Amino acid sequence: MDGTILLVGTRKGLWIGRSDEERREWELTGPHFDMEEVYSCLVDARGSSPRLLVGSSSSWVGPQVQRSDDLGRTWAKSSDGAIRFPEDTGTSLERVWQLTPGVGDGVVYAGTEPGAVFRSDDGGETFRLERALWDHPHRPEWAAGFGGQAFHTILPHPTDASSVTCALSTGGVYQTVDGGSSWAPRNQGIRAEFLPEGQQYPEFGQCVHKVARHPSVPQRMFLQNHGGVYRSDDEGGSWTSIADGLPADFGFPIVVHPHEPETVFVFPLNGAGGRYPPEGHARVPFLGADVRRDQLAHDRAGERADRREDERAGAGERSGERAQARARRQTGGDTGAVAPAWTIVFVRVHGGLILPET
Repeated sequence: MDGTILLVGTRKGLWIGRSDEERREWELTGPHFDMEEVYSCLVDARGSSPRLLVGSSSSWVGPQVQRSDDLGRTWAKSSDGAIRFPEDTGTSLERVWQLTPGVGDGVVYAGTEPGAVFRSDDGGETFRLERALWDHPHRPEWAAGFGGQAFHTILPHPTDASSVTCALSTGGVYQTVDGGSSWAPRNQGIRAEFLPEGQQYPEFGQCVHKVARHPSVPQRMFLQNHGGVYRSDDEGGSWTSIADGLPADFGFPIVVHPHEPETVFVFPLNGAGGRYPPEGHARVPFLGADVRRDQLAHDRAGERADRREDERAGAGERSGERAQARARRQTGGDTGAVAPAWTIVFVRVHGGLILPET
């Protein structure tokens, strides 16, 4: 497949964007599934030709997974909508929140509301319930966030088909390492700020909003919580806060740069009450490799200023002050402090577009 495909899901259908590798101009088609809510999209490029999968929901026929093998010109769906809960569960599908490819040809995972994970082995045409997760003893205590109780994150290990990490609101992070036969919570260090003091670090029950990782470093994960941003270096075994330096630690998305495993982007909101950017400024902070490049540029600018001061006052007289200035640049202030690692890259919204700060 040449060029770029972009799927945009909305509450009134799906739009498909196509562009070349430069991605400066786009051709859009849509709406596909007119007046249907589209909660999840997937471009599965593993086969000889890409397959598009869409989790749509109609007021008349309900939720279903639809697929296209010709980039959206025609669509097909299974007779039962592809995902259905077994009769003995006593529940029914409300929405498909996540579609993601697994390891192996044809493997696709779906995260749903009510909170469950399904697996397909035929490219999304049929799915089966991950029964051990559904029957987990924690499940009856999982609550529903304002958006519903849903598995919004599914992260299959890029090389180990037996390992899958998933997350839901409100329940937390769970992981299998035996192909779905058993699942364990992975929430150590994640704070549930809405619980009483002394009970804010439970085994499960956190309202996790999204988890992301880069396939080249699968053990490193980043997590946006309902209050808090975290990093794990042991595939979710433990989590450490990385929220210092953000304008707010509440948000929903978290995205790892596709080519830089150390770079992660978030979109801070002011909290669970208002849910808009702090001070009304849309900001996209990032943490990672680009921060180091920015710091290097900052250091070089400071070194040029030092040289100008030396020329004016004499190198001997200024050498001590120059060393102190260099230490302040490297630490963000006092010589013992640590500089905030987050950098704001976008701050203005105009005409529906997020624009760089000028």
